[in-house]
Amino acid sequence: MSLVPAEVELNEDERTLIEAVRDFSRKELLARDGAWDRGESSVGDVLGQLAEMGLLGLLVPQKYGGLGCDYRTYAAILHEIATCSAAAAVTVSVHGLVCGIVDRFVAEPVRTELLSHWAQVDHFGAFALSEAGAGSDAASVKTTATPVDGGYHLNGEKMWVTNGLSAGWFFVLARVRGASEGREFCAFMVDGRSPGLSRTEIKGKMGIRGSETAVIDFADVFVPQTHLVGKPGEGMRVCLASLGYGRIGIAAQATGIGEACLTEMISYARQREQFGRPIGTFGAVAGMIADSVVDLEAAKALVWQAASGADGGGLDRSATSMAKLYASEAANRIAYRAVQVHGGSGYVNECRVERLYRDARITTIYEGTSEIQRMVIARELGEA
Repeated sequence: MSLVPAEVELNEDERTLIEAVRDFSRKELLARDGAWDRGESSVGDVLGQLAEMGLLGLLVPQKYGGLGCDYRTYAAILHEIATCSAAAAVTVSVHGLVCGIVDRFVAEPVRTELLSHWAQVDHFGAFALSEAGAGSDAASVKTTATPVDGGYHLNGEKMWVTNGLSAGWFFVLARVRGASEGREFCAFMVDGRSPGLSRTEIKGKMGIRGSETAVIDFADVFVPQTHLVGKPGEGMRVCLASLGYGRIGIAAQATGIGEACLTEMISYARQREQFGRPIGTFGAVAGMIADSVVDLEAAKALVWQAASGADGGGLDRSATSMAKLYASEAANRIAYRAVQVHGGSGYVNECRVERLYRDARITTIYEGTSEIQRMVIARELGEA
């Protein structure tokens, strides 16, 4: 089932693109996702195919050679990718998040230079915010930017950087040495080929093992003044303004995981027999399937609402947090039920729902934990 509501009429280009991505994901990503999980290998080996499909240029304006998708189409595409590979979906989502940052906040002529190549593999993007001591509390970042002639020297270490092994460009938040209070944070676009930048792969993840996750170390990495994102002192504002868009992507990833779990659950409930009949005919199993359908449809509606708001010209932080919160929690509930319906078969790694169960777990953590989303929602409503 699509993320697009039944009553919404897509134009021919949108419909064709979503269908093409669905077919590509089923043919090229589904089987590979299992191999990536087993070998903890990287989705990076299909970046060329993702680029050929236009999936690295989804949010790149058409005048720069991209597809120029609106956020509703973008979310629908991420949903389709995630039904076959949650790892590939977050890969595309984070790349898209950084694309949006470049488009909205980077000054000319660097903006045009980056966007003109953003759909290509060598401009693959990564978002470097978290550190060992700075997760939900982004203001605790310790990576420093020291002003020097023509730019800055970055020093520090970023953790949990998605796309970190293959990225050609990093969005980085740093604390500027000597800056006055309130102007201490700046954001930068950092060339991945810069001397002093090193990458270390993080292994042993619970799920989405095909997604690249890395530690990025900066040792006197020079960043030109022209690669500042936004104005000096606006780094935190840029981050907070951008994460709302990123949450639409992760929420769509979560609905895709939920969709895959539901499909597996229904298929198994129809074929598995106990006491002389399919287990789907028993009330307990039917109830789990029904609850999952409701969870999934509600999640998709919230994601569509958040994406529609982003397309309307003003991002609603409450709407994006509600979509991310509900979709991620729903994906985990649906994954739990999928394993339960499969019984012992669902507890071994030969069964796809075992992998989906592990993949779902991260959606309540990255791009802002569920607890952070609740804080944002309450604050936006004036209740906290």
